[in-house]
Order: sequence, then C-alpha cells, then structure tokens
Amino acid sequence: MADNPEKDAFLYPKGKYYGDFKPEKLVFNANLQEFAQKVSVICNLETAGKIETMEAYERIKRLWKSLKESKKELGIGQDPFKPDEPPHS
Repeated sequence: MADNPEKDAFLYPKGKYYGDFKPEKLVFNANLQEFAQKVSVICNLETAGKIETMEAYERIKRLWKSLKESKKELGIGQDPFKPDEPPHS
C-alpha cells in the first residue's frame, strides 16, 4: 500500500480521533476503522456476486474475532482497578 500514498488515502481514509487520548485507544480506533473498511469491501464484493454469501460471512467473522482480540489485548473497556476474575473464597 505504500506505493501510492494518495491512492491509499483515497481508498482507505482515516478519520480523526476525538476521544480522550491514550495510546491504546488510538490504536484501537485505527483497528476499528480498518475493520469497517474491510467489511465494506467484503459487502461490496458479495453484493456484486464476486464472492459467495457464506464466504463473506466467514471473512467478516474472522475480522470480528481479530477486532475483539485487539480490544482485549489493548485493555479497552476494562477497569484497571478491577481484577479479571473474582477472588476465590
């Protein structure tokens, strides 16, 4: 994609991030925008009959799992003061 930056900027636009700045939130925002772009392309391919419906579904499912994993790895939505598992009694 680095061959033609203008073309890439046109095909894969990035919106500005307006949330409270934390590096992990900025990274997740970029991941979320990339997810949305890829889902859009997959939907367009399926609508045009270039890929089968189930293939589109499976591709989007894999993208969703990848996005969920990045959210988990980045700690988005987690309370840093709350333990992951309840203490055992």
